[in-house]
Amino acid sequence: MKVLNDFNFEDKKALIRVDFNVPLNDKFEVTDNSRIQAAKPTIIKVLEDGGSAVLMSHLGRPKGERNPDLSLSHIVDAVSDVIGVTVKFVSDCVGEEAEKAVAELQNGEVLLLENLRFHSEEEKGDEAFAEKLSKLGDIYVNDAFGTAHRAHASTTVIAKFFPEAKCFGYLLAKEIEAIDKVMATGEKPVLAILGGAKVSSKITIIENILDKIDDLIIGGGMTYTFIKAQGGKVGDSICEDDKMELAMEILKQAKEKNVNVHIPVDVIAADAFDANANTQIVDVDKIPDGWQGLDAGPDTLQNFKKVILTSKTILWNGPIGVFEMEKFAAGTIAVGNYIAEATKEGSFSLVGGGDSVAAVKQFGFENKVSYVSTGGGAMLESLEGKTLPGIAAILEY
Repeated sequence: MKVLNDFNFEDKKALIRVDFNVPLNDKFEVTDNSRIQAAKPTIIKVLEDGGSAVLMSHLGRPKGERNPDLSLSHIVDAVSDVIGVTVKFVSDCVGEEAEKAVAELQNGEVLLLENLRFHSEEEKGDEAFAEKLSKLGDIYVNDAFGTAHRAHASTTVIAKFFPEAKCFGYLLAKEIEAIDKVMATGEKPVLAILGGAKVSSKITIIENILDKIDDLIIGGGMTYTFIKAQGGKVGDSICEDDKMELAMEILKQAKEKNVNVHIPVDVIAADAFDANANTQIVDVDKIPDGWQGLDAGPDTLQNFKKVILTSKTILWNGPIGVFEMEKFAAGTIAVGNYIAEATKEGSFSLVGGGDSVAAVKQFGFENKVSYVSTGGGAMLESLEGKTLPGIAAILEY
């Protein structure tokens, strides 16, 4: 695996695919710069070697058309602030104007190209477009894990134009190592905590990781499909009736593979999906009609705590309850606290997937776990056992 430290960037132009698909407010100000922060170490390494950095990214979904609202010009100041260097900007990502801006770039300088997706060829993985991009650097660095599962021109196809001069940036290398720790090299016992609403969205992950884990905690809305499948009463809780057979099959497979499955035993039930609903603690398989489970109960959390604190490698994907409502956030916060405690005691913990990452940030666990993945879809596909095109492109020499 070729990584950044395998190259010296002195007098070289590094063409870096970053993931600066950041949220903007109505004044076009960046409201969360964590993706920019994540790319900073890679950019700084290039500059400190005595090279220059040409950054390419997408923003939003302009669908191949120039949309001024989605111009990367809006984020130039935010990138400059994070990197600590005044970032230059060019209003296209290929062609004469871009090539001129790159030619004029001096060592120690950073240039941000305009939104790649203003060209429809980017998402199509067009080879001619990838070749035009390749003219803008001496060494290609992919540091965009969030788009590594897309076979786009800037994430995959471009690599063929840098047969000997391509590598992973620090961020992407860390993502690969973190997932590898869970899937292959992590210290046992290995625990996966899977939450969220639907079994159907997690089925391929569960099937792929059963061979690699010792314990599986099921949380969130998925719980009720498993409970109903086993004959329990789930009231008005979210439930995929057409996936009950699948849930039973998962339990059977887990038993055959000696994986301990931990499902909630009690829940906080509410009489409406509402922040001000009436609540009661009930057994998970005895939820009355008109009530729905919206968070894990106290006995469940004690059970989860024991498992989490005895695990050496922990993957967390998906919340435990409807954490967006304060009344139903306690389960997710408790699990975050247990993982933080286990991490402090030396366990490795990886958090990934949109909602769990949002929860970790919201409740201040970001620096209390080993690693927070920057790529939702990319991480999920990795856990499903798929080889991501953006990673394969660097590995193929």
